[in-house]
Amino acid sequence: MRRYAIGADIGGSHISCAVIDLNSKTIITETYASEEVNNKAEAKDIHDRWATAINRSLAHISADEVAGIGFAMPGPFSYDKGVALFTAQNDKLEKLYGINVGDELRTRLSINAASDIRFMNDATAFAVGEAWFGMGKDYCRSLSITLGTGFGSAFIADGIPVVDGNEVPDMGCVWHLPYKGSIADNNFSTRWCIRRYKELSGVEANGVKQIAEEAESSKVAKLVFEELGSNLGEFLAPWMIKFGAEALIIGGNISKAYRHFGQSLEKAFKNSGCQVAVHQSELMEDAALVGAARLFDEDFWSHVQPLLSKM
Repeated sequence: MRRYAIGADIGGSHISCAVIDLNSKTIITETYASEEVNNKAEAKDIHDRWATAINRSLAHISADEVAGIGFAMPGPFSYDKGVALFTAQNDKLEKLYGINVGDELRTRLSINAASDIRFMNDATAFAVGEAWFGMGKDYCRSLSITLGTGFGSAFIADGIPVVDGNEVPDMGCVWHLPYKGSIADNNFSTRWCIRRYKELSGVEANGVKQIAEEAESSKVAKLVFEELGSNLGEFLAPWMIKFGAEALIIGGNISKAYRHFGQSLEKAFKNSGCQVAVHQSELMEDAALVGAARLFDEDFWSHVQPLLSKM
């Protein structure tokens, strides 16, 4: 087996990547690379920026040692075919619509024909990374979520994403499920925090970080996070119980404010009869890199490849 894989995390305005040693399960820190990306740019410009970052990581290792490049990619995306499905409605990367991203990138990357390019949903990649060598590694069943611009989630059983069946919602994620007259994504994200803060204070916050800083002394800011935790616990508990999850791992920018919403979250779990360990991610953004690189652990790939079309 080729020893190394590149894990690449595609965000709304950037790409981050690094070399992962598949044998030792470590990130080679000196290979970190990132590039800012204008998600409204033409397809050529986006692919060029992505390739620039990846080639900087690849420069640290021999091409003959690279199993491939794994992408943690937001949706909508055809993960099994490598084709972008973003439209203007998604407000990002729409110029990539219908393009086979793997084919476009291969011509720009310093890899040989034996190296593959594979894709997985970004929230799923985060969960896989946490289960592989993050906070979920000691649990058979876990749910990982990311709280930030959007609400990402993935259920993991024995290291493998669970995307269908009676134990999980459709697509194996929860962002689209109804909650409080809307969907979960609208209730557990940055925009909810900003909206709720304005409803309570009449002031427009510039982000969750500001609200978190004010929560140290402001009753209004503190209440925003207490509501977030209570609502999140109420929403997740039935699915945690149904799945038999042993742990919840929380990442994303909002997770950095866990001290402000953790108590109300755990209280809501307890009130719902949900006994589960709750962990803040330590890998954070690195978890998605790790999870994407694991696409080149061939035993894992044999299990996950049939699931990609369902993500």
